Amino acid sequence: MKNTIVYLTILSAGLFLGFGQTAQAEEAGGWVSLFDGKTLKGWKPSTLGSAKYSVVDGAIHGVTVEGSPNTFLLSEKEYGDFELEFEVKVHDSLNSGCQIRSREKTEADLAATGKNGKPAKDLNRFHGPQVELEASPGQSAYIYGEATGRGWLSPEPQDKGHSHTYMKNGEWNKIRIVAKGARIQTFINGEAVADLSDEEIYKTHPKGHIGLQVHGIKKGTGPFDVSWKNIRIKELK
Repeated sequence: MKNTIVYLTILSAGLFLGFGQTAQAEEAGGWVSLFDGKTLKGWKPSTLGSAKYSVVDGAIHGVTVEGSPNTFLLSEKEYGDFELEFEVKVHDSLNSGCQIRSREKTEADLAATGKNGKPAKDLNRFHGPQVELEASPGQSAYIYGEATGRGWLSPEPQDKGHSHTYMKNGEWNKIRIVAKGARIQTFINGEAVADLSDEEIYKTHPKGHIGLQVHGIKKGTGPFDVSWKNIRIKELK
């Protein structure tokens, strides 16, 4: 009888542990962290640009360098359809952004994007859809075609009088991006911002790297900074 009780006790403990592990896996829901809070493991600097990236107080910290073009910290892995979440705090005087489905230009890209039949000359330039990040009032979370020659992909910022105040200046802001096929949706602190369907950009950029931007600055200004934390992604099928 004693042996039976011991066996049942062990079995019950095992079932409880198994239930706990299963519940934890379900809670994760397919999310994967892209930043461990301590190192830049899983990220690499863009070929062009010399802005500085480091880890400060559990966040990826980017700082401008005068004379540098736009600089990006790239995810080593490429993503197609996904849901991405992160928190960001950007200096009031700095224009920043988060690239999605982006890549550095190859010789083939130069030939395809050249004007008047002549190849472009910006080899290795990181390009693709960008989710804008800047202080309020501004155009944060609308979609820009970084180095694509198309300018704003979202129609709202094409109206020069358009802006919003969803970004809390000087504070951490939660950004959510959902990219599924040709549709890209963005949110700031729970507020819906962009809902863009663009077959043209999807055709050229169906997948690519995530890129954290430190924008170039004018001579005699800066340094300015931008920080990101709690970066996680869930790939969609």
